[in-house]
Amino acid sequence: MSSQHANAPYYFVPGPSKWPVFGGSTLLLTMIGASAWVNGLAWGSYLNFAGIILTLVVLYNWFGDAIAESEGGKYSARIDVSFRWSMSWFIFSEVMFFAAFFGALFYARTISMPWLADLDHKVLWPDFAANWGNVGPAGTIEAFKTMGPFPIPTINTALLLTSGVTLTISHHALREGHRAKTAFWLFATVLLGAVFMGFQVYEYMHAYSELNLKLTSGIYGSTFFMLTGFHGFHVTMGAIMLSVVLYRVMKGHFTPEHHFAFEGAAWYWHFVDVVWLGLYVVVYWL
Repeated sequence: MSSQHANAPYYFVPGPSKWPVFGGSTLLLTMIGASAWVNGLAWGSYLNFAGIILTLVVLYNWFGDAIAESEGGKYSARIDVSFRWSMSWFIFSEVMFFAAFFGALFYARTISMPWLADLDHKVLWPDFAANWGNVGPAGTIEAFKTMGPFPIPTINTALLLTSGVTLTISHHALREGHRAKTAFWLFATVLLGAVFMGFQVYEYMHAYSELNLKLTSGIYGSTFFMLTGFHGFHVTMGAIMLSVVLYRVMKGHFTPEHHFAFEGAAWYWHFVDVVWLGLYVVVYWL
């Protein structure tokens, strides 16, 4: 154990922090803006972007406080264990979050669609067929085309899988004490994540302009954009976390024995990879 951790207190209880309240408030502004934006209100986009910027400011300061505490020698091995449990439960909550959306997709495709097309409903909608990606039985949705797995979703799958490999290489380099190699492969991971998001933005533009696929395109459109959109948000947050870790690697904050900030961000990134694999199969192929 380094001298920094050897001199740490038996247990450390941080003082009162304003950042949780500020973070919750900025996230609320972001979601209010996003809700208004998708419902056609002009001020929604401005509020959404303002909320995002303010959230990044909060994260910058919040991360800074935690880094200062760590570098100040206040985190002992017991704190490290508490961080690992906290990150594990956080990722579990994210698993439940995505499970809800995958569950909604399953219910719509496997239960609702066949139910609306059964004999009992032929009187109401005689021409309705339970084909996933249709415009619904009532004919109130504009015609659209569904999104296939080629080429962008498949390219994005390769990008995320590759980023998982580069992140693992970076982690092994850190454990071996090779800081330059750690930084190089970690930068490659962040870059791959940024390219992934660039392709997803292009995919959304293609969906809106050429496929007429929107959030309002029935249950297909809503589940498609909710799953891919929230996943994209998580990739963005993961890239921010890894960027902070990259900065700390270059500053020499980590040792081969003590680098949970790296490990926690890596856990999160690998979770995002696994979610995308399920999403790629269920949303784009089935």
